Amino acid sequence: MKVRKSLRSMKSKPGAQVVRRRGVVFVVNKKNPRFKARQG
Repeated sequence: MKVRKSLRSMKSKPGAQVVRRRGVVFVVNKKNPRFKARQG
């Protein structure tokens, strides 16, 4: 999982879902799990 300041490029990938858990924003990608990311 990558930690990034901005998730804009990760959101645009096909299959990406923006999830908020415990106040932290994650991008989860079921189609291509390499593109998981967390904002921080």
